[in-house]
Amino acid sequence: MDALIEAAQEEGELNVIALPRDWANYGEMLDTFSEKYGITINEANPTGSSQDELNAVESQRGQDRAPDVLDLGTAFARQAQAQDLLAPYQVETWDDIPEGQKDPDGHWYNDYGGYISIGCNATVIAECPTSFEQLLDPQYRGQVALNGNPTQAAAAFAGVWAASLANGGSLDDIGPGIDFFADIKAAGNFNPVEITPATIQSGETPLSIDWDYLNAAQTETFAADGVEWQVHVPSDGLFGGYYSQAISKFAPHPAAARLWQEFLYSDEGQNIWLKGGARPVRLPAMEEAGTADSDALSVLPEVEGTAEFPTQEQETAAQQVVAQRWNEEMSG
Repeated sequence: MDALIEAAQEEGELNVIALPRDWANYGEMLDTFSEKYGITINEANPTGSSQDELNAVESQRGQDRAPDVLDLGTAFARQAQAQDLLAPYQVETWDDIPEGQKDPDGHWYNDYGGYISIGCNATVIAECPTSFEQLLDPQYRGQVALNGNPTQAAAAFAGVWAASLANGGSLDDIGPGIDFFADIKAAGNFNPVEITPATIQSGETPLSIDWDYLNAAQTETFAADGVEWQVHVPSDGLFGGYYSQAISKFAPHPAAARLWQEFLYSDEGQNIWLKGGARPVRLPAMEEAGTADSDALSVLPEVEGTAEFPTQEQETAAQQVVAQRWNEEMSG
């Protein structure tokens, strides 16, 4: 580790992409790493999607500003591996990452996750919905928004899949989720504005279908501004998912990239994500070892039932269905 730290500090910089500071507590993560190791972090396109990250790896290949590390929806991580864009690496805490949540050779490995939830501005909405079925109610006209386009953004893709589970679909069939959002649109309830903290705060997106850790992270901030923000994991569509870390095969700062991974998967890094309301991948091992932040753990949103996670084959098939149908059926 000492040699890696020395090499990373000689490089002196780390290029990251698509890491919003208000996403899973990344602001604290970036600042803590930079201060701890004396490495300057260059942040590009913080609101970019997983697909934007892969596009940047290819289009900026060979440039000093190219991404060193990637935080991707798992389906996109697998896609990047298939495109030979990733450099394998195993962190020191590798054995704590459960099997099935990592590529055996270390091209990618899950980092943090959560469940699709419905965030609701209870200051302006009389009755906050707690299920997908309720979102069809006329009282939610023009209010139901996703975090991006499901063909590009993993959070929105997961929102469609959760809606599928709530409407007779399965991990093998995401189609009912697209049908559901077509019904939401036909009812006049779909809001095409992409969710951000700013759109929620301004009232543009009063109902936010997003990961629970992103929705829950806004609660205290909004309360300080006099906004009551409620977050419910829907009773009829429990869908969980993780994001994945990876190192670009063409990273201009390969040592800093590997040190960043070591930091993310240390107890310190994992607890920073936990403080952001996300469930870090090493959480079970840290709970057993007594190193998880108990205060952060105690405020995670309640979840009923057990979520199943899709396989690579199921994700690939679902991506193809969404790519074929979403834009055509939801545009206009």
